[in-house]
Amino acid sequence: MATAPLATVTTSTAPARSYAGPMVLMTTLFFLFGAVTNFNGVLMPYLKDVCQLTDLQSSLIPFAFFIAYFLMSLPAGYVLERIGYQRGIVLGLVIMGAGALLFVPAAEARAYSLFLAGLSLLGAGITLLQVAANPYVSVLGPARQAASRISIVGVANGLGGTLSPLVGGLLLFGSTELLKKELSALPLGQRLAQEAALVKTPYLGLACFLAALALLFFIVRLPKLESIPADEETVQADTALLAGRNSALDFRHLVLGVGAIFFYVGVEVGLGDFLIRYGQSQQIAQLSPFTQTLVQSLNAVTNYGLLVIGQAPLPIDTSHGFTAAVGAVLVASYWFGLMLGRIVGIPLLRRLNDRRLLVGVCGAGMLLVLASILMRGEASLWLIVLCGLCNSIMWPVIFPLAIKGLGPFTKKGSSYLIMAIVGGALVPLLMGWLATHGGGLRVAFLVPVACYAYLLHYAVSGYRVR
Repeated sequence: MATAPLATVTTSTAPARSYAGPMVLMTTLFFLFGAVTNFNGVLMPYLKDVCQLTDLQSSLIPFAFFIAYFLMSLPAGYVLERIGYQRGIVLGLVIMGAGALLFVPAAEARAYSLFLAGLSLLGAGITLLQVAANPYVSVLGPARQAASRISIVGVANGLGGTLSPLVGGLLLFGSTELLKKELSALPLGQRLAQEAALVKTPYLGLACFLAALALLFFIVRLPKLESIPADEETVQADTALLAGRNSALDFRHLVLGVGAIFFYVGVEVGLGDFLIRYGQSQQIAQLSPFTQTLVQSLNAVTNYGLLVIGQAPLPIDTSHGFTAAVGAVLVASYWFGLMLGRIVGIPLLRRLNDRRLLVGVCGAGMLLVLASILMRGEASLWLIVLCGLCNSIMWPVIFPLAIKGLGPFTKKGSSYLIMAIVGGALVPLLMGWLATHGGGLRVAFLVPVACYAYLLHYAVSGYRVR
């Protein structure tokens, strides 16, 4: 998922200094944002099995996480005004740590409500971190290099989002595959209890990492934000456009833009989180040589990393067709495509018309999902993976189009767009309901088709300032 836009910050003239240390910390934060958010893609099928859930019940996982963006965005701003940005980062990390620790009693009791509570705390902490951390990136060095700094943290965000489902798939599903023969003789409750314990290690590790990072941010001295404009002064609107408008919601293109952000985040999260379940529902007995080679290669690289940190290697068996562990590699590939698209998209957006490019990727995304629904087998999964490339440039194109010409209403309009990230909570929930009560996962994947159709409408005509 895209990170929140960076605020414009002005600072007083000061002697040149090195910002390498603070920039490393900020890059680490953005890596963390992507890793924690995209881990939900493997957590969802894992908890579906361990807690014996329906697809609708399992879709509460992204709901519990992303609803925090809607509920916490405005309170986060109030908290930061009271305690400051640096302390806000520390508080956000502590809240996330508390959420990660909740996974331990949740796993011991196999209590789905505790898992959801932990996810809600993780989402609330990330929301506070997003609001607090973003302005710092823009002041950590010369203003002329701000774009390069934004690109660096964006790539770090994508890298974290790519690696976490890959490692998570090994930790949660790699061991499960190896233990299945031993656990199959046990009663169902005992088997599920042992499998539930697998989630303790990654979340205890996350809690320790968050505690260390919070301590580091408590100790380090970050640059002070001396002036954050109350309104976005850099955007000048035509006086005629502002006449008779008393709020940001009086601008039709902003209202439609809020919908576009809602459906963009919803389709991005929905496709990633349901990809493993989509593959499981097709009962693919034989993988192509390409997929087997990819899975085994990435498995070898990831196992090397596990050996470095003292973990036993966890081989993935590709001889039995599609498994959750194989699906985790496809989820990682989906998010890698999104990261790659952002890297490639930076020069493309400078050379090509960004709105026309948006039309192309929205149309392509809609066709890819439709083709996937009509097909069966492994190819249908790779078509969904390719949607990651289509999603990669949507945020940086939709956001500026939506706030264009708002003048003094720009800041308020931006806040509405950030709150629209709640689409990541509601769209997967609708997909889960359809998968459970409306005809299965193929019917559920019509929801992303409708999302892309709306995005295509916005790219063709909804963006116009009227």
